[in-house]
Amino acid sequence: MTDPRPRRVLLAPDKFKGSLTAAQVADALAAGITRAAPDREVHRSPVADGGDGTVDAFVAAGWERVEVESYGPTLAPVTAGYAVRGRTAVVELAAVSGVTKLPGGQPDPLHASTYGVGDVIGDALDRGARDIVLGLGGSASTDGGAGLLQALGLRILDADGNELPCGGAALVRAVRVDRSDLHPGLADATITLASDVDNPLLGAEGAASIYAPQKGADSEQVATLEAALKNWAAVLGPEWADKPGAGAAGGTGFGALAALGANLRPGIELILDLIDFPTLVKNADLVVTGEGSLDAQSLSGKAPIGVCRAARAAGLPVIAVAGRIQLTPDQVRAAGFDAAYALSELEPDPARSMTEAAALLERIGERIAEA
Repeated sequence: MTDPRPRRVLLAPDKFKGSLTAAQVADALAAGITRAAPDREVHRSPVADGGDGTVDAFVAAGWERVEVESYGPTLAPVTAGYAVRGRTAVVELAAVSGVTKLPGGQPDPLHASTYGVGDVIGDALDRGARDIVLGLGGSASTDGGAGLLQALGLRILDADGNELPCGGAALVRAVRVDRSDLHPGLADATITLASDVDNPLLGAEGAASIYAPQKGADSEQVATLEAALKNWAAVLGPEWADKPGAGAAGGTGFGALAALGANLRPGIELILDLIDFPTLVKNADLVVTGEGSLDAQSLSGKAPIGVCRAARAAGLPVIAVAGRIQLTPDQVRAAGFDAAYALSELEPDPARSMTEAAALLERIGERIAEA
């Protein structure tokens, strides 16, 4: 009798934030599946949506990792990596100027900067890259992308003609910008922003009001940053402030859109295109995806939903795996998943579920193989 179960399984999870990287999630699931069904072909293709783990997803897909010495959000030295293939470079903001790069984990909402991100992009341009993909997410700063632009040669000047220091708060003193020293490689470069955020730069749904409190800002500091970003928008290009995604990564979206002519695309869609996901699904019978929490926010276009849509478009069944699932069974089905497994079903204690995530995922891998 022929075994009706899928023989070729494609594992395409995102990270389980605070617990496992996307690659570790895929490894654990693969271990469980192959232990329960050694004859199954398992292919691992971890994914991301522009935030933490974006560069790792490309490296796992065969891209070259380039390591550089750069600057963290407080300008302390950091080692950061980006991914390269041909003339395309993928830079991850979180890996350079993200909250995980804050010294001692101490936030600095008024002065944290994206300078290091621009420095890494400059390195990629120096090496000949001309298609730059910038993953937005996990930012520690609210500087409107000013630091990124300063690292690429933009001079931001006050009323006395002095260059402003890095950080969002200083932008309240910006009067004009000088573009004459911008990196020459930008002249024929294309910048694409990968993000799942559609907030504007300013206002109640903007970068300061919504995201600065998550980066340690109190109400007074939020007001300071909002005023600074409002002035920054007036100087750099007020017509860009209301664009969807301008508020992404503390306003980095705005800076890149206004000064670099960047394009913005949903992160997971862009990443699936670049890793040639359509070809991967052609060689699979089943796709397994997931993330730490499958919830209402996931439905707005997070990585598992993007993977599910791409797999369903190819006619494949899709299984979701998550640390916890906060969707109803009807919502899970409506999203396109044929089944969903949660670590919380095996270990209800959240702390233990996170620390024992790899072992729990192996057990879920076994269940998937046996189902």
